[in-house]
Amino acid sequence: MDRSSPTLVTINQSITACTKCPRLVDHCRATAIAKRRAYQEWEYWGKPVPSFGDPSARLLIVGLAPGAHGANRTGRMFTGDRSGDFLYRSLHCAGFASQAESRTSDDGLRLHDAWITAAAHCAPPDNKPSPEELRLCRSWLEQEFEIFGNARVIVALGKIAFDACLAVLKQRGQIERTSEFRFGHGVLHDVKPAIMTSYHPSQQNTSTGRLTQQMLDDVFLHAARIIASRPKL
Repeated sequence: MDRSSPTLVTINQSITACTKCPRLVDHCRATAIAKRRAYQEWEYWGKPVPSFGDPSARLLIVGLAPGAHGANRTGRMFTGDRSGDFLYRSLHCAGFASQAESRTSDDGLRLHDAWITAAAHCAPPDNKPSPEELRLCRSWLEQEFEIFGNARVIVALGKIAFDACLAVLKQRGQIERTSEFRFGHGVLHDVKPAIMTSYHPSQQNTSTGRLTQQMLDDVFLHAARIIASRPKL
């Protein structure tokens, strides 16, 4: 990578300082002020949440957006809510995380060979970023894909994350048409890097049984096998 190219540190600094989407910036700040009753003693993060993980990762995990009282509170992706409970248990099971839970940004959790980012880095109202907000946030994902050029697997958590990944890969010339790719839980697309799709571990999906812990475990165990079968470059 050229020395003038952005690094993961500078990208994360830019993400944290971003104000491109006023609606989302206002929502993050307002949520940090109002708080949830259970977290009244917390000082919320209340701004765009940076990506997190191993700078040498061969697994990229792309989520939707920070939870209003999860990552928007703790300042770390998938930390402090039920979605993170499911995700980190699966990552630990597959050997990508040092522990099976993530409560705070300083709880000692470390990722191995995995990097977590998102289609949107601000907590959106009703968990629904607009198409324009997703487009504006995509520049960070584009830069991360450039840096992780040797990634073996991308796991997209949910359809919105999947669409964001396809848009970036198409722009980079790695795929021709996004319409050729279907979303479904556990679907593997044999491109470079391979793309695996999963239902998002949202409370809506996990509480209804649409996504179980075993289903999510299987996705990341499959990703680990793919990575293990392909030696490092």
